[in-house]
Amino acid sequence: MIQAIWRSFRAMPLWVQIWVATILVPVNMIAAIFYSAPNGLLIAVLAIGAMALNGVIMLLERGFSKAMALPHVLIWTPMLVLIVWTLQSGAVDGIYAQFLWLLLVVDLISLGFDFKDTRDWFRGEKSIAGS
Repeated sequence: MIQAIWRSFRAMPLWVQIWVATILVPVNMIAAIFYSAPNGLLIAVLAIGAMALNGVIMLLERGFSKAMALPHVLIWTPMLVLIVWTLQSGAVDGIYAQFLWLLLVVDLISLGFDFKDTRDWFRGEKSIAGS
């Protein structure tokens, strides 16, 4: 099963592999470091939770599909609202504020792809990358 998931990951375009492995996953995982900051625990749970649900989808489908966009859309959309609210509250500064801006930008970019992929999945594009 792990080999099938790895083959599926490697079948995606190289830029997607680089984006996921070096930017998207690491930036969202960093949220755990700030669990004690204002709204930090909730932001970490939402940031990492969407990715954890993708792990379940990968295991069930034995690879990467457009279904993986749905947890991002459902969980990261309200998380981004929370991030904006937190930044505008004036309660954060320094490295945490910088991180929130980074997370906001990275997940907005991701959601740009995820809304389209979610739509495509609901329209019937259910293939697994590399299959």
